[in-house]
Amino acid sequence: MPSPAHADHPAAQPPDPGAVDALISQARQLRTRVDAVLRDGVSDAEDPQLRWQRALCDLAVHQLDDLGAHLGQLKDGFDADPHDRDLVLDMPVLPDRAPVPDPTAVGALGRAGSAEWDLLTDGVQWSDELFRIFGRPQDEGPLTLDELPSWLFSDDQPLLTEVVTGCLVDARPIDCEFRIVRVDGSVRTVHMVGEPVLGADGGTVSMWAVIRDVSDLRRSQRTLRETRDSLERQRQIARTERRLAVELQEAVLPPWRGTLRFPQDGGPITMDLAAHYLPSATGALIGGDWYDAMQLPDGASLLTVGDLTGHGVAATSGMAMLLGALRGMAVAGLQPGPLMGWLNELLDTSPQPALGSALCCRYDPATRVLNWSQAGHPAPLLFRAGAGRVLDPPDGVLLGATSGAKYAQASEQLAAGDLLVLHTDGLVSRRITDPPAGGANSGADHLLAMAPLFATTKTAHDCVRLVAEEFGVPEREDDACVLVARIG
Repeated sequence: MPSPAHADHPAAQPPDPGAVDALISQARQLRTRVDAVLRDGVSDAEDPQLRWQRALCDLAVHQLDDLGAHLGQLKDGFDADPHDRDLVLDMPVLPDRAPVPDPTAVGALGRAGSAEWDLLTDGVQWSDELFRIFGRPQDEGPLTLDELPSWLFSDDQPLLTEVVTGCLVDARPIDCEFRIVRVDGSVRTVHMVGEPVLGADGGTVSMWAVIRDVSDLRRSQRTLRETRDSLERQRQIARTERRLAVELQEAVLPPWRGTLRFPQDGGPITMDLAAHYLPSATGALIGGDWYDAMQLPDGASLLTVGDLTGHGVAATSGMAMLLGALRGMAVAGLQPGPLMGWLNELLDTSPQPALGSALCCRYDPATRVLNWSQAGHPAPLLFRAGAGRVLDPPDGVLLGATSGAKYAQASEQLAAGDLLVLHTDGLVSRRITDPPAGGANSGADHLLAMAPLFATTKTAHDCVRLVAEEFGVPEREDDACVLVARIG
């Protein structure tokens, strides 16, 4: 039985692949133009303005690479690798060129600032944006290379010392990230790229750098990573719960497969039985459906099917509780009507509220009388002489719906060769139960139409096989059980 719906809002739709493809194409073209600027327009390392423009273009390349990776992930879905940048790195080089970007505009967009430390004069130059990134008043002046580490997290200070030393001593370029603590106590993550400026003798005379505030970007990436980790944990929990639900279901449902015959002690066969469980289309939702058949101490036979709302461990554990109580009360001699009443009280007082439907039949082989009761459940179908009909159901509400409910009981005289079909309401898919243009239809009508096929079978197992073939549709939305009993 499916869980009650709590909302009718439509599910969120994925982005249009065509729109994402267009964005990716635009990112490719922009990336290629930036490459053209780097290749053809920004080559003079002696000109500070051109060095500034080249650094901004390098930052733009990094940002466009990130953009291409995120767009590719958006297109491919959750399982895409966020670090896969082949989409943008393999961009074709286009012949058209773009003008050199305005440094002020690019710096404002990227929250980037420039700095240059002159080793010969100990002079330092900072752009206005860099003061804003560090939250440092301009009248206090820029930070020297000796003062800069004091603004970093202690864990990040060795990294800065290493890259600056490598730049000044070994003329290696700088490309690193570190965290700074501003005067107001706020923490920002910055990305620093830079190069040494060499003099005529080949020695380092100054070091320039572009520092970009990437706090918001890293925060978004961290949120994305945490979300992915959370989804993966939920998947693992779902897989574990499904395995537990399957194991619990297999432990509770009758272990017999194929045909079961009563009695089993060498006497005449009074009943030939078979049952089958049909999972939902996804196979991931294990519900609370059950079927059971057992001989009682007084020689009668118990037949029951039922369904508890919900899916997963909660549903299967609730089903196990109900089925255990049902078996115990049936062995104690309770008739189906009173038995249903006690099941209702048990579910109504359960710490985990739920609703259930059930069908309980007690067959006396001596008189061939079937006494049965139902709780909001489809009635049994009786097939005789190639025709079938639905038994008239006695009154009975869903289990757990109300306290103190009373359940009526009906009796049916059976004959040798009669066929009883008990099933849960998930047996028939919505596609089958939708009324056709020519008139009404239902799951019972579909089963009743199989009467000529049932008449040709010899065992209950043959009938169950026919039902499984007919109703085992791939689009099944809920799991289901069917129990077939042929009177001997």
